[in-house]
Amino acid sequence: MPRRTALIVPVPEADTYYRPGNGVPAHVTILFPFLQPEAVDEEHLAALFRPFPAFDFVLDRFERFEDGTPWLHPTQSARFVDLTAAVWQRWPDVAPYEGSFDEIIPHVTVSVDEVPLPIACRAAEVALIEESEEDDRWSPRRSFPLQGVA
Repeated sequence: MPRRTALIVPVPEADTYYRPGNGVPAHVTILFPFLQPEAVDEEHLAALFRPFPAFDFVLDRFERFEDGTPWLHPTQSARFVDLTAAVWQRWPDVAPYEGSFDEIIPHVTVSVDEVPLPIACRAAEVALIEESEEDDRWSPRRSFPLQGVA
């Protein structure tokens, strides 16, 4: 299988409730799958994300997708959608989740059914993560700080 990359906003405040065992931290997905590792231009990504400001948000409610997957809803969802839209506009052939869904729903997947809410969080960066060639483990490749002015 070819290696994959993803762009995520890490949410360390929710790590306790998300344990996939593959190296991926709790996060809001910005774009997955992204580009093949060798096709990623890190400097272009840095320039793309630099104008976006960091922001606070709250994980305010527990929900489930139709398949039963539990997730937490972040306030400020539109700001996550804006990040996704910026990447997708630059790389229009790389649709979120390969175009499987009609709507982008920012969320933090969790692996437990009980989470004490609300959880105050901060979106400070977009992380580029990369899948290993040997197994399905993921590791951080580069972080892009959100530095714009709100």
